[in-house]
Amino acid sequence: MSSLSRELVFLILQFLDEEKFKETVHKLEQESGFFFNMKYFEDEVHNGNWDEVQRYLSGFTKVDDNRYSMKIFFEIRKQKYLEALDKHDRSKAVEILAKDLKVFATFNEELFKEITQLLTLENFRENEQLSKYGDTKSARTIMLVELKKLIEANPLFRDKLQFPNLKNSRLRTLINQSLNWQHQLCKNPRPNPDIKTLFVDHSCGQPNGARAPSPANNPLLGSLPKAGGFPPLGAHGPFQTAPAPAPSPLAGWMSNPNPTTAAHAAVSGGPAIGLGGPSIPVVSLPSQAALKHPRTPPTNPSVDYPSGDSDHVSKRTRSIGMSDEGNLPVNVLSATFPSHGHGQAFNAPDDLPKTVLRTLNQGSSTMSMDFHPVRQTLLLVGTNVGDIALWEVGSRERLVLRNFKVWDLSACSMSFQAALVKDPGVSVNRVIWSPDGALFGVAYSRHIVQIYSYHGGDEVRQQLEIDAHVGGVNDIAFSHPIKQLSVITCGDDKTIKVWDAVSGTKQYTFEGHEAPVYSVCPHYKENIQFIFSTALDGKIKAWLYDNMGSRVDYDAPGRWCSTMAYSADGSRLFSCGTSKDGESAIVEWNESEGAFKRTYQGFRKRSLGVVQFDTTKNRFLAAGDDFSIKFWDMDNIQLLTTIDADGGLPASPRIRFNKDGSLLAVSANENGIKILSNEDGIRLLRSFENSMFDATRTSEAMTKPTINPISASAVAASSAAHSDRASFAVAITGMNGDARNLGDVKPRISDESNDKSKIWKLTEINEPSQCRSLKLPENQRVTKISRLIYTNSGNAILALASNAIHLLWKWQRSDRNSPAKASITVPPQLWQPSSGILMTNDINDNNHPEEAVPCFALSKNDSYVMSASGGKISLFNMMTFKTMAMFKPAPPMATFLAFHPQDNNIIAIGMDDSSIQIYNVRMDQFKSKLKGHSKRITGLAFSHILNVLVSSGADAQLCVWNTDGWEKQKTRLLQLPAGRTPPSQADTRVQFHQDQVRFLVVHETQLAIHEATKLDCLHQWFPRDSAAPILHATFSCDSQLIFASFLDATISVFSATNLRLQCRINPSAYLSASASNGNVQPLVIAAHPQEPNQFAVGLSDGVVHVVEPLESEGKWGVPPPSENGSASNVAGAASSVRASSDEAQR
Repeated sequence: MSSLSRELVFLILQFLDEEKFKETVHKLEQESGFFFNMKYFEDEVHNGNWDEVQRYLSGFTKVDDNRYSMKIFFEIRKQKYLEALDKHDRSKAVEILAKDLKVFATFNEELFKEITQLLTLENFRENEQLSKYGDTKSARTIMLVELKKLIEANPLFRDKLQFPNLKNSRLRTLINQSLNWQHQLCKNPRPNPDIKTLFVDHSCGQPNGARAPSPANNPLLGSLPKAGGFPPLGAHGPFQTAPAPAPSPLAGWMSNPNPTTAAHAAVSGGPAIGLGGPSIPVVSLPSQAALKHPRTPPTNPSVDYPSGDSDHVSKRTRSIGMSDEGNLPVNVLSATFPSHGHGQAFNAPDDLPKTVLRTLNQGSSTMSMDFHPVRQTLLLVGTNVGDIALWEVGSRERLVLRNFKVWDLSACSMSFQAALVKDPGVSVNRVIWSPDGALFGVAYSRHIVQIYSYHGGDEVRQQLEIDAHVGGVNDIAFSHPIKQLSVITCGDDKTIKVWDAVSGTKQYTFEGHEAPVYSVCPHYKENIQFIFSTALDGKIKAWLYDNMGSRVDYDAPGRWCSTMAYSADGSRLFSCGTSKDGESAIVEWNESEGAFKRTYQGFRKRSLGVVQFDTTKNRFLAAGDDFSIKFWDMDNIQLLTTIDADGGLPASPRIRFNKDGSLLAVSANENGIKILSNEDGIRLLRSFENSMFDATRTSEAMTKPTINPISASAVAASSAAHSDRASFAVAITGMNGDARNLGDVKPRISDESNDKSKIWKLTEINEPSQCRSLKLPENQRVTKISRLIYTNSGNAILALASNAIHLLWKWQRSDRNSPAKASITVPPQLWQPSSGILMTNDINDNNHPEEAVPCFALSKNDSYVMSASGGKISLFNMMTFKTMAMFKPAPPMATFLAFHPQDNNIIAIGMDDSSIQIYNVRMDQFKSKLKGHSKRITGLAFSHILNVLVSSGADAQLCVWNTDGWEKQKTRLLQLPAGRTPPSQADTRVQFHQDQVRFLVVHETQLAIHEATKLDCLHQWFPRDSAAPILHATFSCDSQLIFASFLDATISVFSATNLRLQCRINPSAYLSASASNGNVQPLVIAAHPQEPNQFAVGLSDGVVHVVEPLESEGKWGVPPPSENGSASNVAGAASSVRASSDEAQR
């Protein structure tokens, strides 16, 4: 083929791509063999489309072409084989072995035999070379790194990895120029020729004497696409020598707006085929990497963001990466303990909220609803007459009702004022809470949006009023494109606008839609912030926070009213649309292709309105259609079930889940709202009902602190009295540095007596018959438990002993324990892998292990643990117990570890030299060193809502650090009891409440609740002078209780609302007679991640006990009424402290 013919193929490829003939593009790439599209190849490998991967490769090379090609095909087929084994599909594995891998036996027979032997293993990871094999996603990512290097080194791919650097729409331009040339040759050229075909040469018909326009300023085929609209096909290949002229995705919806050249080292010496993982000098998985501000897009000129590639330059070859979604280190198996399977999802359709528990009468027709992100029984409602209401679903009480009113008419546009005079009727189009629940926004059918701040209870304040759009404001959303919160709106004027949520200043205006914009969906991936928008002409566009225009242009299903939403974990994108003819559809999008991945079936053929939909957890979709609510499993296009909510629903009811999916609000006829619930929701509402009396009395005794209406602390500080009204499903950072998600937390059932005539009495537990406890199997080598934590799945307990050995107890699934959760009714197994190895920390030769300060932190998905016992910090695989990495040798010695809640590649390390070091595991680099303490660090806790790190030290000092730039914001010394001499080296521990604003402080002299933004002390509890000091304490999983252990072996249970003691467990109740009479102390205590009344305690004799209240009781005592003075007479005194004062109120 001539060079011009070859170039024509490239022009056709570019044209086909611009016209979105995606399959044809890749077919031509493969058949011509001129351009290997690495981006398409990567996507197909990530998606596991192995047949297409090999078919596409076959256009460029065959298995036996050279050693590089052989290695490429072997790695692909080996991965395909291992995935079949991982799914326990033996027949498929045998088929792959015979058809795909047999060819390699002639080159390496021993290897083929070893591969065959994997069929005999229950888990192929038992093979030494495959012990570090992670999950499918991470394994494919690792393999891709090797494949790309092999392809680049393969001479058959030379000059095929880079697409020519063409201008946009080059073929169109050439045709335009040809047509203009033909037009100039016309004898009688028209000024505005009408060219309707390319099949014959152009000629103007009738003479008009006009001059032919120049080709430069009159492209006859219509205007060429603007920069950024349709990129050159060069965007296909990540190996361009120069970046594309305009940042925009070709094979993806939202690619990095600043594409860079991806340099990879050539493979030297020829590849070797092997059974283990690919041989890779440097590996790093995609990460939410921008440390200074993970959610800020890299286009922000004010912040310098290091690239992942540049940070690897000159680094040593070992590099460990951990992904954000799975939080897996490279090539580390996810430790899916039995029953852990679907972490946040429902177990079966029976768990869908389908029982009608409440019916609320709003008074006007509901248009939009949204549950509070933290207080999950708080429902915000907007109506068709402009009213907004705030309902406490638990009590059926409408806390707030506001009629529509323009706050400052003089500040509004004249067109809006005139429209109101002509027709004062206004409807609410959308209501929505901000991510932290401190604000909510209302979009109206006329011009404006109103932003309110919420301060707990019925306290709602006007915050901002913005005359946002000409005509209706159709949607509103909150986002964090820059450091402060922003409000995003869209409207009838065909624009999308971004506003500062504090000042109301307009930050961006996005224009490009040709019809009113119906909805917006902000999101971020890999540090790229973007907004999807849909318009009434069915067009979907995507925008970065810049002025470069829309990045995509796709058609929504229905081509009319569509909304978009991501799954809870942000990994899957869905849209729901209704056409003008009433045809409705929910689809899942393939973001890498901009195409439908699946279309869900089961809608009425002609919907009687615009269908609304919602997602819950990462498992279910729901939509209001045909006078009912319809549910789908995200992975199945067939309708799962239909619920009519006892009848009385409109044709297309509006629906909204609360955050943990236990409640579903549904609009009903006659201005009603029905609240549907599953079993967890029933417990949540019942708990609320039973605790209302105590919460009300508590609120009367408390004084509201000064409130900053915009800060997240406003919610928590002012609503502390209401904190036990609901079970919040947000992440908490544990005392051992773990961040856990409370989607599975069961609300505590409280049935405290409301009889005021009864005199409260402390619950004392003295006998084993008064509680339930289980002694876990012992390890004879362990003499003292130093650290203790439950796994996030709740089916195992991990301990670190003083001699640097880790112990893991796992509960197996059985008839007596079907969920395989930690339970006192079934003993667990002291688990070890078949290799028999133990997870043992490195020990500093200069220190005895008993003298070291042990510390560890567990990853979110229980896959690995970071740990230290005076020596180097170790990273262990929780499935194999193997040491993945070791770093940071002492001195100084690590004394506390905590993972960043938004990026498990970032870890905060407290040191015995009083510093805190921020370490990036993936980059193997220390990013910052924080100095503010005078003695060793003894506690660290992150708040993902406030973006702060709270530290505590043996100097009894608290410090707050901003995680954007790691600057110190505030510091405060603990307030010690009057007349008590402070100990010289007492540990101070910190742990965030589930609201992520308040935190618990544990010191041997006190328990205290502080507020994080100002470090104000809200409550304190001091043991009496003669009482034993506090050893350890922790919040229960729902943050309603505090479990505390003491030097005299007693365990006390406090109400977290006011730090009042409600139950005391004496050592005789849970220890053996010899232990309770001896010198055994409960050194550490850990709370179950889903059962609010279960805790585990680690003892100084190496034993661990799990303790629960009696099944008949169901709880640890009854909290004392706030005015009952007896609370201060039991082993200590509690005080409430004003947020604005350091003085204790006795």
